[in-house]
Amino acid sequence: MPDPRLSRLALGVTLFRPDPDQVARVRAQAGSGFAAVIAFDNGGLAAEAAERLARAGVTLLSAGTNLGIAEALNRIAGAARDAGADTLLLLDQDSEPPADLAVTLLAALDRLRGAGCPVAVVGPAPAPAAGHKPPAYPPRPGAPARDGLAPVQFLATSGSLIDLAAFAQVGPFRADFFIDGVELEWCFRAWSRGHGCYLARDAAIPHRVGGGVIRACGVTMPRQPLFRMATYLRNAVYAWRLPHVPRRWKLAQLAYLPLQAGLYWADAGFRPAVVLRLLAAARDGALGRLGPPHDLPQDAPQDPPQDPPQDPPQDPPQDPPKDPP
Repeated sequence: MPDPRLSRLALGVTLFRPDPDQVARVRAQAGSGFAAVIAFDNGGLAAEAAERLARAGVTLLSAGTNLGIAEALNRIAGAARDAGADTLLLLDQDSEPPADLAVTLLAALDRLRGAGCPVAVVGPAPAPAAGHKPPAYPPRPGAPARDGLAPVQFLATSGSLIDLAAFAQVGPFRADFFIDGVELEWCFRAWSRGHGCYLARDAAIPHRVGGGVIRACGVTMPRQPLFRMATYLRNAVYAWRLPHVPRRWKLAQLAYLPLQAGLYWADAGFRPAVVLRLLAAARDGALGRLGPPHDLPQDAPQDPPQDPPQDPPQDPPQDPPKDPP
C-alpha cells in the first residue's frame, strides 16, 4: 500500500526525445500513489508514446518546442500546485531512483520542519555512474547541520524534493538560463531568502552528465557538446552580476572558469572555432545576453543540467560572505 504522505507529493519528469525504456519508467510511476505524475515534453516525444502516458494517468505538458529545462521545471511546478501537491520530486528521463527515494526525502523534510528550519529543497547524495563524474555539493558556510542533514550551496534538480510553498517565495527557475547553472542560481537565491538546501546522506541516486570525462591538471569535468559548455560559461559569467551569489563563489569561479575553458579547448584539439565560441559566450554573459543558445541542436537529445560541468571549486580562505545563511 502506498505511503499516505505520497498523496501530497507530485512527481515531475522532464523529457527530450526519450527512448521506449525511458517512457516506460515514467508510465510505471503513475500507480505509485503520488498526487500527480507530470511529464514535460521538450521535444521528440512520439505521438504513440504520448498516448500511452496519458492512458496511464500521466499529466503530459508540452509547448511544441524546446523551452529549456528551467521553463519545463517551472511549468511542472505550476501543474503540481494545481494538482493539490505541497511537495514536488523532480527527476529526468535517465533517472533510476531507488524505490524508497520519495519516502526517504519526505522524512528528511519532516525532520527539518520539525527543527524549525526553513527549507527549499532536500536531495539525495550522488551515487557513482560508470563513465561519468558524480557531482559534489559544497557545504554552505555558516549553516549548521540539522539532524544528520547537511546544508549545501546547491543540489542537482534531478532527484530533489522541493517544498512548493518555499518555491513560491524563492521564485521560479530562471528561464533565460535555459539549461546550465539553473540549479546553482536558484539554490543561491533560496539561501538568500532564508530557505535552505540540504543533502540527505541516507539516500543516493546516480547522475549522468555529458559523454565521458575530461581529466587534466587535477581537474575532472564532463565532456559536453560545445553549446552546453558555452551556455554554462555564459551563465556562470552572468552570475557574477547577481547579488545573491556569494562573493567567495564568484572569486573562486573567476579563477576556475578560464581553467575549465582552457581544458575544454585542449580536449577539442585547440580548434579556433571552439575558443571563439567560448569567448563569445563569456562576452554574452558579461553583457546579459541570455536565452536559448543560438547553436542549440534541434535533432539531438540534451542531457539535463544535473550539475555544473566542473569540480565545484572550494571556497577560498576568507571571511564568510554577508549574505543571509
